[in-house]
Amino acid sequence: MSTQSNAMSESFQSHSIAPAVIPATRMLYWSVRRELWENRSIYLAPLAVAAVALFAFSLSSIAGIWEKPLRLNPAQPQAPYDLAAGLMMLTGIVVSVFYCLDALHGERRDRSVLFWKSLPVSDLTTVLAKASIPLVILPVLTFAITVAMQWLMLLVSSAILLVSGQSVTELWTKLSFLRMSLLLLYHVLTAHALWPAPIYCWLLLVSGWARRATFLWAALPLVAIAGVEQIAFHTRHFAALVGSRLIGDVPTLASTSPDMFPTGPMTHIAPGSFLSNPGLWIGLAVAAIFLATAVRLRRYQGPI
Repeated sequence: MSTQSNAMSESFQSHSIAPAVIPATRMLYWSVRRELWENRSIYLAPLAVAAVALFAFSLSSIAGIWEKPLRLNPAQPQAPYDLAAGLMMLTGIVVSVFYCLDALHGERRDRSVLFWKSLPVSDLTTVLAKASIPLVILPVLTFAITVAMQWLMLLVSSAILLVSGQSVTELWTKLSFLRMSLLLLYHVLTAHALWPAPIYCWLLLVSGWARRATFLWAALPLVAIAGVEQIAFHTRHFAALVGSRLIGDVPTLASTSPDMFPTGPMTHIAPGSFLSNPGLWIGLAVAAIFLATAVRLRRYQGPI
């Protein structure tokens, strides 16, 4: 009887189903979706700003405020489009900063970190998913919303020109919408994703370490370093470095005049100069160190 029982037990164990192994990419995918579910401002804020900008542009076009760049000066027909794109980029920066400051701190504050740590998702996957929001998701989302907004602006401009009895051929020819969109994509992915990576990863690190006042703890060391430099050497190199990283001011991004928008018709992109810039790779290395530290902090830091 005992032999039969052992045989049945071994047979049951041999036919038992092993637990399914979830691929790391799928874990990362659902972790990113979790961030979008929990932080609706990631897409609602750019959509709201785009709606306001489109409404304001429609009113100004009807009132004739943009009459000169739209009708009388076809050599520069994209002035309002550049203004709207710049507003969207600024929105993306603001959303990224506040998201990073609350990304790891928020789940510790509301103690939801205990629930998420009980799931079979590693700290590395969680931190990478949070870092992908300012480094990948928001730049791509900003680009998509901006292109859609600019397309609607172009339709509004064309409708106004047609109603006023003027031709839209010159506007569509001079505007070069496709080239403007491609330049915008290049600028967003380089200047607002790769270049500011160390800033966003620093904010994530502070978010995982600070118990309160994350903005203060993130800004205080930067202000202190800039202040010491200013007092000791009467220079502002560190402040200029941090500012250029945050706003996406890349010296070797494109060959254009300083007062020209990155999607201007005279802009010539220089990806070789950008990729060969030592500052890019140094910044990415620093960002990787910050991310590794943030992973370690999430592993050992508990709820607040």
